[in-house]
Amino acid sequence: MRHDRANGRPRGRFLATVGPFLLAVIQVVGSIGASHNQSDATDIDAFAILLLVVGPISLLTIRRCPQAVLSFVTVVTFVYLARGYPYGPVFTAFLIAVVVNIALGNRTAGWVAVSLALVLSGIARVVFDDQSLTWGWALGVLAWGLAILAVGELIRVRRVNVVEMRRTRAERARRQVGEERLRIARELHDVVAHHMSLINVQAGVALHLVDRKPEQVETALATIKDASKEALIELRALIGVLRADDEEAPRVPVARLAALDELVGRTRQAGVELQAHVEGDTSGLPSAIEVAAYRIIQEAVTNIVRHSGARSATVSVVVGASAVDLEIADDGRGVAPDFADTDGSGIRGMRERAEALGGTVDIAR
Repeated sequence: MRHDRANGRPRGRFLATVGPFLLAVIQVVGSIGASHNQSDATDIDAFAILLLVVGPISLLTIRRCPQAVLSFVTVVTFVYLARGYPYGPVFTAFLIAVVVNIALGNRTAGWVAVSLALVLSGIARVVFDDQSLTWGWALGVLAWGLAILAVGELIRVRRVNVVEMRRTRAERARRQVGEERLRIARELHDVVAHHMSLINVQAGVALHLVDRKPEQVETALATIKDASKEALIELRALIGVLRADDEEAPRVPVARLAALDELVGRTRQAGVELQAHVEGDTSGLPSAIEVAAYRIIQEAVTNIVRHSGARSATVSVVVGASAVDLEIADDGRGVAPDFADTDGSGIRGMRERAEALGGTVDIAR
């Protein structure tokens, strides 16, 4: 896709540069050829050729000053007609200028230019060509003008639709980037908060036992080592999402409900007797639901270890036909009275995860 767009830009610039010169040649050659069948018209001379050339050449600057170019081409076309030169492709540059202006959004300028061209054509026919206005001629010129306007409006509508489609696509991409950034932030918070909490608890235990029961310090240090190792593994997996496209994708599996046993083991080492029960088949759960369920359980257990002072806790997972119910309970102090005013990012993250999948989180004392 990038290669095609990159090639399309030079091609477009090439046509915008060479096209006006080709159009000038076409107008000159076509008008000379048309003059052979219009014996009553003024012969093509140097001034006529100049008019046939300057109109198309002015299209080189139509992107920078479209209305000025349209005005210039309109004047050049009228002067050509007023001099009585033969009809032919002289209107091509005018047609292109009108269509480009309407496509760029200068609708009033385009419509005024066409209306003015119709009026000037009638004046040139009566005053300079000494011919009367007939209904057939008027209807033909009117149809010609309406056709130009219709083409310009169709291109404008298509251009607006393309711009809107690109804007919508860009907005969707920005929204997806924002959602992915939020998801990674949640994952980082859950990983760091959980493992750092376990490390903090076990470090406190080790300091407390270093003089009294030094033989138990080894267990606390082993727990710290395991927790820090697992935290590093999960952090590397998350950071791998932010790698460049040409780097190898992370191979660490996403947290699943099957990893509850490991969570139970780490929590027990932190001093909380955790029991986990799973009812139903978790293998058929969508990945997003399973990851969210595990992270919610992980955050809840982290809060129990850090804040509740509990000795035991239970985790219940019930997989139903249309929902997954999670219940995490402990025998600790419960929720503080001012909990609603101190709701931290962890609780907020649990609510956001659940709400993103159509669920809710309820916290009771």
